[in-house]
Amino acid sequence: MPNALAYLMLALWPLASLAMFRRLPLEKALIWTILGGYLLLPPIAAMDLPLVPPMDKFSIPTLSAALICLFVLRLRLSLWPANRLARLLVLGFFLGAIPTVLTNRDPILFETLAGTDPIQFVTGSLPGLTLRDTLSALIGQALVLLPFLMARQFLASEDGLRALLVALVVAGLAYSIPALIEIRLSPQINVWVYGFFQQSFLQAIRNGGYRPVVFLPHGLWLALFVLTTAMAATALFRVSEGAARRRYMLAAGYLVLLLWLCKSLGAFAMGMVLLPLLLFAGPRTQIRVAVCLALVATVYPMLRNAHLIPLDAIMEQAESVSADRAQSLGFRFENEELLLERAAEKPWFGWGLWGRNLTHDPETGQITTVPDGQWIIVFGTFGWLGYICTFGLLALPVLLTARRMWRHGADAVSPFVLPLVLTLTATMMDMLLNATLIPFTWLTAGAILGHLEDSRARSPARALFGGTQAMTAAAPAKGPRTIL
Repeated sequence: MPNALAYLMLALWPLASLAMFRRLPLEKALIWTILGGYLLLPPIAAMDLPLVPPMDKFSIPTLSAALICLFVLRLRLSLWPANRLARLLVLGFFLGAIPTVLTNRDPILFETLAGTDPIQFVTGSLPGLTLRDTLSALIGQALVLLPFLMARQFLASEDGLRALLVALVVAGLAYSIPALIEIRLSPQINVWVYGFFQQSFLQAIRNGGYRPVVFLPHGLWLALFVLTTAMAATALFRVSEGAARRRYMLAAGYLVLLLWLCKSLGAFAMGMVLLPLLLFAGPRTQIRVAVCLALVATVYPMLRNAHLIPLDAIMEQAESVSADRAQSLGFRFENEELLLERAAEKPWFGWGLWGRNLTHDPETGQITTVPDGQWIIVFGTFGWLGYICTFGLLALPVLLTARRMWRHGADAVSPFVLPLVLTLTATMMDMLLNATLIPFTWLTAGAILGHLEDSRARSPARALFGGTQAMTAAAPAKGPRTIL
């Protein structure tokens, strides 16, 4: 169970966010509010409030940033994308929760027979969804999408894009210290600080050593984060000069070593493909690979539903590498099959909240499946509509980047766009096996989309208010904070 410090940290994060917005430029404050909350706040712990989803390390930073922009800085949030397809996907993502609730009004009952007597006794149930759940689901969807929409507005400039990459490198270097401690001593930092261990300890043991977790939900999440930081350092090394270039080279090498020490085969294998691509390949090669990865991640559920994925061949390849990895992969595939059968009963709008998308023992109600991949969670909860809108919003910036480059050349986009596109597609691929969709992923996708919507890559001030004077007038009068 989380200790008092865990809930205190959740409660104090809005104040920490306010301090960052008053002292840092707008772009950096937004990034560090979201990224810092993800890295430092306790996993699993949440504050349950009436009518709203649980307030945790994902929702509290997002809500804090939005409220500070609206009521403290008095900025006008532009929540409507310029791209028509993006608008349609945003509407489907948000409003799709309504038919999900309306088609799941009936409770799910678990029953057992009383010996040989044909009388059935209800041993448990999952509640049907109500109008109150509609409000909660809509708020939850809005909180998920807010980082995407805020990044589209405030991080679209070249400075904002570069700030995303720099923040990843700085965060990766800082987080490497507790990660290395856990690699040596075992994952204990979350226990020392917040009083609980967030996963099965057996899953932290790999190849005679330990996988670090720190304050993230699982060691696989940390490995993916380290991969994105190594990619960011590699990209900045390629575009930098002088002393900065040497610093980024050392940072990239160090983070690649840390990635190997994280003992995650999937993240390391992806790094061995994407890191050389960032280092040596040209822009057109990079965007071709990114488009391929985005399309694979998007159409994978369709192929799984049609039984077109060669699972046996994949399992044979995994067994040739490691029996432990093959067993873990096989466990995922078996659970996916059961969850797909469950999702097929309500394919369009899904089963909704309260774990209704999972399979349960028909008598005891005990959960009998474990959903690992983000895609199967979204598909089972919100159906095809939710899946298409979620993965469509993530894939759209990748496809629009490719279209812009093919029409106008590589110079039509910022040099910081392609590294962010590749980190986004790396996360999308990881989401096929793990539930690693986080607010920073939405932040990255939104920043790319915002940059593409305006080829001038202008500052947030000129985008919103037509000039620096308007932004200055809207900013708070006190504090050393600068925006531009």
